[in-house]
Amino acid sequence: MVWAHVRVRGIAAFLLFAVLAWAGFASAQEASETKPAEPAETHGRLVLVLPFENRTGDKSLDWMGSAFPDVINRRLGSAGFLTIRRSDRIYAFDHLGLPTDLQPTRATAIRIAQTLDADYVVFGHFDKGADATSNQIAAETLTLDVSSLRLSPPIEQPGDAEHLLQMINSLAWKVARQLDPTLSVDEQTFIAADKNLHTDAFRDYIQGVVAVDAKEGISHLRNALRLDPGYAPAWLALGRAYFADEDYDDAATALGHLPADDPNALEADFYRGLAFFFIGNYREAEDAFAFVSTRLPLPEVVNNQGVAASRRGKDSGALFEQAIASDPRDPDYHFNLAIALAHRNDTAGALKELQEVLNLRPGDSEAQSFANQLKSPAGTGPNPDPGHAVSDAQGPLTRIKRGYSEAGFRQAAFELEQLQQTQLASLSPPDRAAQLIKAGDQFFQRGLVLEAEREYREALKADAQSALAHAGLAAVKERDGESEAARQEAHASIQLAPNVPAYLVLARLDLQVNQLSAAATDVSEALRVDPESASAKGMKLALERRGQTLP
Repeated sequence: MVWAHVRVRGIAAFLLFAVLAWAGFASAQEASETKPAEPAETHGRLVLVLPFENRTGDKSLDWMGSAFPDVINRRLGSAGFLTIRRSDRIYAFDHLGLPTDLQPTRATAIRIAQTLDADYVVFGHFDKGADATSNQIAAETLTLDVSSLRLSPPIEQPGDAEHLLQMINSLAWKVARQLDPTLSVDEQTFIAADKNLHTDAFRDYIQGVVAVDAKEGISHLRNALRLDPGYAPAWLALGRAYFADEDYDDAATALGHLPADDPNALEADFYRGLAFFFIGNYREAEDAFAFVSTRLPLPEVVNNQGVAASRRGKDSGALFEQAIASDPRDPDYHFNLAIALAHRNDTAGALKELQEVLNLRPGDSEAQSFANQLKSPAGTGPNPDPGHAVSDAQGPLTRIKRGYSEAGFRQAAFELEQLQQTQLASLSPPDRAAQLIKAGDQFFQRGLVLEAEREYREALKADAQSALAHAGLAAVKERDGESEAARQEAHASIQLAPNVPAYLVLARLDLQVNQLSAAATDVSEALRVDPESASAKGMKLALERRGQTLP
């Protein structure tokens, strides 16, 4: 299932389907009033979130319509769903002959969802609150199960423009719980995910993403980053905007701001690699593609790593063979392997690959010309000695892939996660809990708090007596600013088994309220558990600098 390959059957068929779908939808809506909702696992976890309709009558708030899917997509992705990005949605609109700013009817939404193979569609609207003179707004969302055409009960969420992110994150949590009632992540974790992001920076980010004019979009994105220099999605969007504008130097610089452990780091480094490639910095291009391929070895990435390496005089045949193994129907990979084989003096092998190129793409004149060159007798063609390797000057250049399917990237990563979940299910409960805690710790260290909480709670489902799972939740609650909940989780952890992470959570909480003596006791207990704990030793030094010794 790769939804980027949109199936287009013509506008007439689309209109006919829309009429039929509307009729089916009406009956399905009636049925939904008597049938309970089914969990997300019943039909899959691929979700399409459409822009929300602005019913306020204030055109200056149109940008909020795109803010809803942006936030909901990120939160659903963190909750274990696979969401369809704006670029894929626009691709579908374009191939269905629909304007990109269309506010779809329900029937149209069904057609778009089926075009993209979505299991669920989330759509809604926002309007002014009861007091039209204030900045209060109210949103309502509906979720459609595409396979059964069953519509969920509406979810309503009040809020105000100044706290828009909090409002949308709360709505996202309710949508996630509606899709998956077993989701155990707290609403506060969703809300806290964007607590440090200023609404003005977010507004400029959204306006930059949806801007039609490239320079206007770049201006908005740069302003968003001026307000919040650490907002990684804005760096990614700015890098992509520079790349689309063929400003490759600035694109490479912007994309380089994403940390290696950011969820979008793979996408960023793919385009960063292309940017370096187009300005002739092949070493940096090779390194960028290698970073991506070691984590997600999709054929276009492996191919590009090979192309960048070949421009530096390296033999990249093995990389091209790896790309072919993943996608044998792409003629460019065979063409690149032919060049690598020709450089090895393997003329027969090169000709075989070129023939495969021509089988797949009969009109490939460059492949035909190169094959003729390799076949030419000594002294009569551009390669006077077929027994020797073809030089760069004599042969064509390897072919770079200028784009990739974002959907393919994210789907591969999602399927890898699903495979890991299947493997976890085969472990004993304590071992499964240990692996989930390890994953939670890794998420937490990367700042992915929502994902971390999900793993820790799954660990407790596997092993309710896991002290470290409670310690992990204590750290999550501390990060979310829920001090009392963090203390409760830390104490629950220690009651099960005294451990360093839980004691250090308590120590940090005590320091926040200037309870130095209590913090010193916490650190002392942590060192009793593990005298060599670097974290506990660090907190001991911090206390001593403030004049507090351990008991």
